[in-house]
Amino acid sequence: MRNKSIYPWIVVSLLWVVALLNYMDRQMLSTMQASMKIDITELNKAEAFGALMAIFLWIYGFMSPIAGMIADRFSRKWLIVGSLFVWSAVTFLMGYAKSYNELYWLRAIMGISEALYIPSALSLIADWHRDKSRSLAIGIHMTGLYVGQAIGGFGATAAAMFSWQSTFQWFGIIGIIYSLILIVLLHENPTHILAKEIETKRNPELKKTTLLAGISILFSSWAFWIILFYFAAPSLPGWATKNWLPTLFAENLNIPMSQAGPLSTITIAFSSFIGVIFGGILSDRWVQKNIRGRIYTGAIGLSLTIPALLLLGFGHNLIAVIGAGLLFGIGFGIFDANNMPILCQFVSTKYRSTAYGIMNMIGVFAGAAVTELLGKWSDNGSLGQGFAMLSIIVVAAVFLQLYFLRPQTDNMK
Repeated sequence: MRNKSIYPWIVVSLLWVVALLNYMDRQMLSTMQASMKIDITELNKAEAFGALMAIFLWIYGFMSPIAGMIADRFSRKWLIVGSLFVWSAVTFLMGYAKSYNELYWLRAIMGISEALYIPSALSLIADWHRDKSRSLAIGIHMTGLYVGQAIGGFGATAAAMFSWQSTFQWFGIIGIIYSLILIVLLHENPTHILAKEIETKRNPELKKTTLLAGISILFSSWAFWIILFYFAAPSLPGWATKNWLPTLFAENLNIPMSQAGPLSTITIAFSSFIGVIFGGILSDRWVQKNIRGRIYTGAIGLSLTIPALLLLGFGHNLIAVIGAGLLFGIGFGIFDANNMPILCQFVSTKYRSTAYGIMNMIGVFAGAAVTELLGKWSDNGSLGQGFAMLSIIVVAAVFLQLYFLRPQTDNMK
């Protein structure tokens, strides 16, 4: 089955479910504050709730480069399986948490385990898919994240119907079972394994290279520095919408969180789904005619998020807020589908997991900072203004991307 042309798409479908579980398990918490604060009183403060979400991001960020370096050296399949099993077990245990400190440390452990997934998964997909389908394959995988985010938005609804404890427990069980299924069905690309074996035989010194060697090579490239900023800048509004958009919808539209949670997450997930599919197809076709096609596609996506952030910040009626959410989701989806394909134009396959891990770290650190900052702004009644101000840094990212990123190939060897 691994040698058939259909298997690369089976890999995408298998990892799509993992991506769904990845974002669903982390997103549920952002909508269940109202239910959880009854049992855990510290969650009555938005700043404390923001810190609970931020600890996940800080740990996730610190672990991302390490996860990428490990994925470049060892089996990505087993990293994916192990990551899913551990974060699902943590989700299950969160259903038994009795105090804020227990939740805090469980979120920290979840950050460690989830960090192992994205660099390994995107590198694996990029190996199974080449130039004609790479952006679309990665875009389809990213839709799993958006669907997981949308389902996670029903956390408040599920908690209201049952309890927040049982919601965590059942979703954790689902992930544990699926990790066992992946052991049988998920495989590495044999071509990738063979290429690494041949290169190691030709150059035995490769075995002696340290995990830090890849980082040194990456940071010697000016293009990688531009890609880092290009990735980090949109991460500010990206993480802001993941963690604070339900609260913004509730405040701007004056509706309860049980309605704002599903409405906000479904809006972003639906529009992002459209964005990644459109962005993936456009990029794969454009790059066949113009080597900068992926760069231009990503820039179009980011440009759409600029007016969307302004509308999200200052809109106070249903049409304006929902319209802004749809526009942001489409733009961010187009951007999301092209991150790894753009990286592949500048970074060798030997260091892609490491590179994406570093990108993830920078993006997540930006997200952790903005999550805590927006928590303080929310307590002061300035959440909308904070969203609008994030558009400024996105403008800078678009300019730098278009001016400096000029690839010579679509697949750096």
